[in-house]
Formats: sequence, C-alpha cells, structure tokens
Amino acid sequence: MNLSLFAIALGGAAGALARFWVSNGLYGWLGRDFPHGTLFINVSGSFLMGFLSVMMIQRFALAAEYRAAVLVGFLGAYTTFSTFSLETLALFEEGSLLKAALNVLLSVVLCLAAVWVGAVLARRLAVGEIAALVGGPGLRIFGAACGMSLLAGFAAALAFARAGLGPQLESLVLVALTGLVVVGTLVALVVTGTELRGAFQLWGAFTLSAFAAVVFLSLGLVLARGAG
Repeated sequence: MNLSLFAIALGGAAGALARFWVSNGLYGWLGRDFPHGTLFINVSGSFLMGFLSVMMIQRFALAAEYRAAVLVGFLGAYTTFSTFSLETLALFEEGSLLKAALNVLLSVVLCLAAVWVGAVLARRLAVGEIAALVGGPGLRIFGAACGMSLLAGFAAALAFARAGLGPQLESLVLVALTGLVVVGTLVALVVTGTELRGAFQLWGAFTLSAFAAVVFLSLGLVLARGAG
C-alpha cells in the first residue's frame, strides 16, 4: 500500500474520533439548540490548519507522508463542512432563521480568522519574534495556565452537575474563567519580567493564553463528563 494513503487513513481515523469526542462533549454540556460543537470543531481545526501547514511545510519541511497524515488525514476528518451545512439546514427548516444566519456568519468569520491567526503565529515563531513568550519563565507560565484551565474546567463541570445552573449561566461562568486565565497569564508574564516588545507580542500573548484557556477548559469539561 502507498505510504501516503496509509498515513492519511491513520490520521483520518484519529481525526474522526477526536471530532466525535469533542463535539459530543460540547453538545452534552451546552445542549443542541445551537451547533456549538461543530462550530468549535471547525474553528479549532482551522487554527490548527493555518498553524501546522506553515510549521510543517515552511519551518520544518517534513516528509509528504507526515504532512498528509496531519493536514489531509487528521484535520480533514476532524473538521466537517458537511455537518455544518446539515445543521444549518435543520435550523432553517425549524424556523430558527436567526440561529441559522448566526451559525453561517460565525462559521465563516471565525474560521477565516482562526486560519489566519494560526498562519501568522507560525510565521512569527519561525522568525523568532515571539520566542520570548515560550522561553524562560514564559514557557512555565503558559504551562501553568494550561494546567489551571484543565483543572478549572474539570471542577466547573462537577460544580455544574450539582448546582444545575443552566446553559446560559454555565456559559457566563466559563467566559469569566477564560478571562481570569488570560488576565492572570498576562500579569504573570509582566511580573516575571518577560519582555513583550511591541503590539504583536502583546497580542500574541493574549491570543495564545485565550486559545489555551478555551482548549484546556473544554478538555477538563469533557474529561469530567466522561468520568461522571
């Protein structure tokens, strides 16, 4: 068998499983009144596509088989335009025109923004412009932010199960937790003397901390739901 085809098949299997677990976890938490799961999948997949395509092609020049496994196999199966289309059609047929239009708008705008942010961050990393963010204390701070977000998501899911706050209040709590992680990360970077030179590094620190908070909070929620 052609090695590239095997790599694509292997990556596709992993991507499909990741999409199933993540989207079902989000739907179990937020409900199915709006396609939150598919939206998160496509936005996060777009970010990874922009970031990894630059890193794997321009920075490290990995072999075609590795690129195929990740970019074509994993991300191709992880993201899903067909499910987005079907869920949008279902919203139209239910008469939820505002939700359908919002889903289309958010999906297009956020996915384009995510792939652009991912590509820009990868290019800046390639030329060392945000090395200060991932070197020295910066790496430990971002690692701590990821760990704290994971624990916060896990604890929040357990608290939600007991309190019965409802999806709206739960969403507000998670937005507040995300904001706390981002602000705490930026404050820690400043306090430890990490040099943020210029608007791009400040914006990059904000973007990385926000992305880490969302991903690891979500992971903590999914793990807690699975454990429960």
